[in-house]
Amino acid sequence: MTASGQSGPTPWWHPALYARRRPNLLLRQAVLAALRSGFAGLGFVEVETPALQVSPGLEPHLKAFATSLENPDGSTRPLYLHTSPEFAMKKLLAAGEPRLFQLAPVFRNGERAATHHPAFLMLEWYRSGADYRGIMQDCEILLQAVAAATGRSTLTWQGHTADITLPWQYLTVHQAFARHAQLDLAACIGADPQRPDLAAMRAACTAIGIRVDDGDSWDDLYFRTALERVEPHLGLDAPCILHDYPIHQAALSRPKKPEREGAAPHLAERFELYACGMELANAFSELTDAAEQRRRFQADMALKRQLYGYDYPVDEDFLAALEHGLPDCAGIALGVDRLVMLLAGAARIEEVLWLPVSE
Repeated sequence: MTASGQSGPTPWWHPALYARRRPNLLLRQAVLAALRSGFAGLGFVEVETPALQVSPGLEPHLKAFATSLENPDGSTRPLYLHTSPEFAMKKLLAAGEPRLFQLAPVFRNGERAATHHPAFLMLEWYRSGADYRGIMQDCEILLQAVAAATGRSTLTWQGHTADITLPWQYLTVHQAFARHAQLDLAACIGADPQRPDLAAMRAACTAIGIRVDDGDSWDDLYFRTALERVEPHLGLDAPCILHDYPIHQAALSRPKKPEREGAAPHLAERFELYACGMELANAFSELTDAAEQRRRFQADMALKRQLYGYDYPVDEDFLAALEHGLPDCAGIALGVDRLVMLLAGAARIEEVLWLPVSE
């Protein structure tokens, strides 16, 4: 029975349900104001780019919403709701904008769970003349600004807490797998970084008690190990920066520079931000080589066709911007709804949305 006395689920707009959610929504507004203020202090400009794009984003496992654009002459062409504003924002980097951010509604089909929603708010920002280390510093500055503005420094999720104001944790992916899963990830990659050693990965996972199915790929086993053994330990007590990913899992990232500590041919300058065992953000030192970017896109879409039977078009205008000259830069995508969830101590993402997509 609903709060209105009718059978069926209570609608999200019902005053009783909305009243319970409203404190989280006011916190959401305070978080957005604090982020905008923080970016202003760092010299960023806020931009807006179209949600309708030729290519929705080419991560192999993401599913986009498709639509059709009708031209005045009656002709049509397919477009997609973007899964990220990344390609469009990098075009603005190529145009000469040095520091930019966007609070963008983005759309991912087939995703609905406690921490996933088909439409959600993504914060992306990019810096010219910077690498992923500069974005790491931005994360600390901005989250501390949010804590100061909202009076909430503690993030909470599934019984875990992380204090934004404590010294942050920094772990490489290899360190995290060795510490929490007792798995030597480098030994499971082998000689070819783009074709990691499946047999070695299967043997290593079997040895530590991770389920191995007949059709599992290297990535399947990596993600299963990460989900079961690694991620639950990340960002406890304080936020955690997990950095230096296998290069074949960083399609938009440049390789780690040889002069950097811990550099190896199979590593990319990518990091993710975790708190309370939940991923909040994904960042890269951005790849600027158009030919290499095309090769990686083609490989990702070949994998998508193999797994799902379809693919998405490449944004040729984006590759043209890279060919014109994308400066050395770094960028990140942060899930605003998840950040508000953890600040509010909410159990589900719908609890921090003004109105969820109707089920």
